[in-house]
Amino acid sequence: MSDRHQVVCPSCAAVNRLPAAKPAEKAKCGVCHEPLFSGHPANANGAMFEKQIARSSVPVVVDVWAPWCGPCRMMAPAFEKAAQEMEPEIRFLKLNSDEEQAAAGRLGIRGIPTLLLYRDGKEVARQSGAMSAGQITAWVRQHMRVGA
Repeated sequence: MSDRHQVVCPSCAAVNRLPAAKPAEKAKCGVCHEPLFSGHPANANGAMFEKQIARSSVPVVVDVWAPWCGPCRMMAPAFEKAAQEMEPEIRFLKLNSDEEQAAAGRLGIRGIPTLLLYRDGKEVARQSGAMSAGQITAWVRQHMRVGA
C-alpha cells in the first residue's frame, strides 16, 4: 500500500493527498478546511460522484436512491450507521436518481435502492434492494476484504 492516499473532499471536490500515517478521521481539506470524513454519507451530484470514483484511492460505496422510494427511506438510517462504522476506510455517498437521471442512466440503474461498490475507479459489486446496516457492512467486507 502507498504511503499516501488521495482523498476527494465531499464538500468542495478538491483532491487531497493524505499521508497514510495520519489519522484520516481527523483530516481536513486543504482547500475548504471541512473534514474529509464525517462518519456520515455525503450527498453527491453526478460530477462529485465521478470525481470520487476516478480520483480517490479510498473505496466508495454509493447508495442510488430517490426521495419518493419507501425502501430507500427505510434503508437510509442503515446506510448512515454503516458509514459511521466503516469510514474512513470506505467513502459513503448518496446519489439521488431523480436529480441525477443522466448518471443513473449511465450506471444502468434499473431499481432502487441500489448499492454500488467501487475500488480503483472500477465497479466491483452491485446490490439492489434495501439492506440493514449489518448486511451493508457484511456486503462491503465480502467484496473488499476489509477487516471483519
